[in-house]
Amino acid sequence: MTELSGLMDMFGALTILGGAVFLALGGLGLWRMPDVYNRIQAGTKATTLGTLLVLIGVALIAPSWSVKLVLIMLFLMFTSPLSSQVLARAAHRAGVPLSDKTKADALADAVNVEDVA
Repeated sequence: MTELSGLMDMFGALTILGGAVFLALGGLGLWRMPDVYNRIQAGTKATTLGTLLVLIGVALIAPSWSVKLVLIMLFLMFTSPLSSQVLARAAHRAGVPLSDKTKADALADAVNVEDVA
């Protein structure tokens, strides 16, 4: 029984370490990306995956918290992409400029539902 617990603790610690690496890469992406739209993307995807890995690692180490951690993971998976999309759309509507390296602006060609109505 102790050997299995030690193995789960090791896998949990490795998963938490992997999550910490993704969180650090997300922070690096926020610093290195050229404009707000790329920063939102880097910050959202990497930190969401990093946080999910950390939560999975904690669930492996402390199985009694698993139900709560799964609920937190579901909340994170629903809210993080939605909030990043809303932030990017608000930045675009506010006229935040794109980087000179950006090749296409898909939102510039989209028709606003509010403008049609």
